[in-house]
Order: sequence, then C-alpha cells, then structure tokens
Amino acid sequence: MSWLAVKAVTRRELNKTFRQRGRLLSAMVRPLIWLLVIGSGVGSMLAIEQQSQYLQFLVPGVVAMTLLFAALLSALTLVYDKEFGVMRMMMIAPIAHGWIVVAKLIAAVIIAMVQAILLLLILVLIGLLDWQFALMLLAPAALTAVLCASMGALIAVWSHTLDNFAVIMNFVIFPVFFLSGALYPVTQLPDLLRYVVLVNPFSYGVDLLKHASQSGQADFSVTTDLMVIIVFSIVAVMVACWRFSRESVHEPLFRGSKPGKK
Repeated sequence: MSWLAVKAVTRRELNKTFRQRGRLLSAMVRPLIWLLVIGSGVGSMLAIEQQSQYLQFLVPGVVAMTLLFAALLSALTLVYDKEFGVMRMMMIAPIAHGWIVVAKLIAAVIIAMVQAILLLLILVLIGLLDWQFALMLLAPAALTAVLCASMGALIAVWSHTLDNFAVIMNFVIFPVFFLSGALYPVTQLPDLLRYVVLVNPFSYGVDLLKHASQSGQADFSVTTDLMVIIVFSIVAVMVACWRFSRESVHEPLFRGSKPGKK
C-alpha cells in the first residue's frame, strides 16, 4: 500500500511539472547566465590563458546550482498543497504521513536531474563540456540532487505558508550557494568564511561534482563528500518525516484555522 501511494504522489508531481515545459526550458536561463555572462565577466579580469580555465571551473558549480534551485522549488509543493487544501486528501489516506514526504522528495530528485541533464546537453553542444565528462557527472549529480531535495523538504515541513517558505528559502539558498566553493576555491577564502563552507552540506555536493569533472580542483576527499552527503540526507529526511507526521502540524488543515495558530 505504501509504495503504491508513493508512486501515485510521485507521478502526480512529475505530470504537473512536465506539463509546464516552459518552466523546464526557462530553468536553463539562470545557469547559462551565471556561466556565460558572469563567468565571462569575472574571467575577463584574469589572464587570457586563465579565462577558459575559470569557465571550466564554474561548470560543476553551475550544475550544482541547477540541482539546488530545482530541488528547493520542487519542495514548494509540500507547502502549496497544504495551503490550497490538496494535502487534506493525502492526509486521510491509510498510509504513514512520512511517505508523502518521501514521494515529494523522489519527485524533486527526478525533476532536478532532468534539468541538470538538459543543462549538460547544452554545455556539450556549445563546447564547454566533453560528453565523457558529462556522463561522469551524472552519478555525483544524482547524489547532490538527493542532498538538495532533503534540504528542501526540511525547509518545507517547517513552513506554514507560501510566503513563509519563500522568505526562508531566500534566506537559505543564496548563502548556501555562494558559500559552497561553487564560484571560487575554498582554500582562497578568509578563515571565517572557510569555516562556514565546511559546515555547509551543499559544499560537499559541489566538491563531488568537481572530482568528477576535473582533477586538482576539489577541496575535500571523495570519501568525505560521500559521508557528509549520505549522513546529512538521511538525517534530514528522517527529521522531515518526523515533523510532517506530527498531528499538531496538520490540525489547521482539518479545523479551518490559520497555520501556526492554536
């Protein structure tokens, strides 16, 4: 019964997303702007022989950014369904409420990976990435997508409204991205910022992508990256499922009061 419910919720999320083809295509604009516009602008301050190297350095970070934004925005559906009443129908289903979070997370990972694959295809077509390196990035990208989706679920289960989720996401997403080593080597940061990078789980997803795309540019070991990604993802999903399963979280859905008020 549980796996059938997970399959149904996941299919609903995927159908809803893939019907919006413009959303998938427009999601390519942000990473390409960062890579081709901002990357070229910053690269213009470097020596000519270093400009192409910097663009190559940005590729793993831009792929990770695509996964981060896609997964966090997909997690928005948890809050959307609560605010517009769809969640009531899911909550009365005879399954543990945590499975709803798992289904949403699976859908977020798939959506993030589809967008990452589209980006990789574009990078191969414009000559910034070799197809062999693109294939090597798929497995690290999948693990990073799980990491980002678990972060999104963790934010969503503590958000009562869409506005609340948007505020929290904007407060989290930019520090998480900028302080991850996606745009510059971690070793060149001041000590204080370097410590922030070390406690940022997204940094290890970016670093794992660096290991797959180029040698000598990664900041941590592959073992460290895998351990942090796996442990954080498991803990985040467990906490999100526990939070979502609490009856007090869903009381407002059934008594008609505003979320967060008793």
